[in-house]
Amino acid sequence: MTATEPRPRTRRKPGGPTVRRKQGGPTVRRKQGGPTTGRGPGFAVRLHGRTAEGVPRWAVRAAYATSLTVLPAGLWRVLSVDFRVPLMEAPSDGRPPPAWFGGEWWYVIALSVVSEALAFLAVGLVSQWGETWPRWVPRLGGRRIPVLAAVVPAGLGAAANTLLWPYAMTMISLGYKIDGTVGAASRPHGWRALVFYTAYWPLAAWGPLLAVLTVHYYRRRRAAEAAGTARRAPVPGGA
Repeated sequence: MTATEPRPRTRRKPGGPTVRRKQGGPTVRRKQGGPTTGRGPGFAVRLHGRTAEGVPRWAVRAAYATSLTVLPAGLWRVLSVDFRVPLMEAPSDGRPPPAWFGGEWWYVIALSVVSEALAFLAVGLVSQWGETWPRWVPRLGGRRIPVLAAVVPAGLGAAANTLLWPYAMTMISLGYKIDGTVGAASRPHGWRALVFYTAYWPLAAWGPLLAVLTVHYYRRRRAAEAAGTARRAPVPGGA
């Protein structure tokens, strides 16, 4: 090192290693106890996608909750039908369960997977992939999703689930069939009833939660479009 060459600066953090940086060189930042390279997206980001701009925390939580309302019922069906876990009571007259129980095992799994996939779409109402088509979608990748293309199906789903599940679970809990006749078929008792209602009552929240998210999505997208239009509008008296 010559007399005219500047000495490298030495910076020391409490309890951390010494980092030397030459004057005029790139800045090296080191977090105490962590690596120097940046971390990739977290597990939740990789699973659900990045949250869209302007989405409040309560909406994100509501979307995650909506995607989980279907999961307990799906697990109950798969465990009781495909794996023969005794979550259902045998008929008092000794007759076997309905013929489809255990016959088409794939039907129960497919029903549970499709139901969960439909509920998972609620996460798109708060994520970037719910506003822009993913790159892998043919011909549409990277384009903006029209507001009504998301709001109309989500609104119809919210209305259908709000009308169906609260009514159905109330009738079953009171001992009625869905059509209103007395005597629910294979109504569980004891601990089986507790497991059944714990698994199926969350479905009653599917429709209302989806309705709230749909209204929020519509208002947020419309407000963003209005703000963008206002920024692009010419200023009166401008050059």
